[in-house]
Amino acid sequence: MRVLITGSSGFVGRHLIRHLQQATTWKLYGLSRHPSTAEHIEFIHADLLDLATVKKAVGTIRPDIIFHLAGQASVADSFHDPAATLQNNIFGQLHLLEAVRSTRIDPLIVVVGSNEVYGMIHPEDLPIDEETPLRPANPYAVSKAAQDMLALQYHLSYSLRIVRMRPFNHIGPGQDERFVVPGLARQIALIEAGMQEPVLRVGNLEARRDFTDVRDIVRAYHLAALHGVPGEVYNLGSGQPLAIRQLLEIMLEQSSVQIEIVVDPERVRPVDVPLVVCDASRFRHHTGWQPEIPIRQTLADVLAEWRRSVARS
Repeated sequence: MRVLITGSSGFVGRHLIRHLQQATTWKLYGLSRHPSTAEHIEFIHADLLDLATVKKAVGTIRPDIIFHLAGQASVADSFHDPAATLQNNIFGQLHLLEAVRSTRIDPLIVVVGSNEVYGMIHPEDLPIDEETPLRPANPYAVSKAAQDMLALQYHLSYSLRIVRMRPFNHIGPGQDERFVVPGLARQIALIEAGMQEPVLRVGNLEARRDFTDVRDIVRAYHLAALHGVPGEVYNLGSGQPLAIRQLLEIMLEQSSVQIEIVVDPERVRPVDVPLVVCDASRFRHHTGWQPEIPIRQTLADVLAEWRRSVARS
């Protein structure tokens, strides 16, 4: 099996590569804008915003499976530069699908969206299943809703075998500090090392989110490629919401220093849904997938990674 992974050098892409290397004998190819190296994977230089280079890459690889992970993934960044977010996420996917169509190959394509497409959740929507109306509340969410609908349109119009995934919040080692859990873990590690005053700057700690370890999420993507139904859309999440405050308290329990908590207005989103809970029963029914890694283990792994990073610096 020849497998193409876009966004292969990103947070989720690196975990997916590691999982597939351990679980399969598939031949892996990564699509990347920047030079990358890793064992047992061949990286192809291509910019998804350049249709010609994407067509060339897809035509050269002729993949049996495509995992489309690439894109601008930060909600905060999408507020600062909505145009770049829309361009990267929508046109990047459009070019990939056009490359597949024009090459006349028939891969199974796993398109990774986001629970952010559900946006402004009403109490009667909970838990959120795949029939919940889309009410995107930030530019990133708009871009992911467009990707979702574009994938469906290419399935209906051209019979491309596309499976759409809507993962809820996923965390783990290797995630950028712009996201809440690694952002908190980095500050704790700096404070422990005496490189930051013992003040932890936070955003909205009361928001409750559905968190899953990224290593469980990439295992689900693998299952989607094996057992997902083309044209279908699947939620991915634990079904167990936790407040950001609870995650912070767990990490503080794992630290021996005394830390003051201060709310930083710059870290508070313009729009923040108070409660998000995932209903992933459709995917569980089709594949048997269940999250396996406890949240305490995930947080310990993230904090340990940031301690190592701070120690190296």
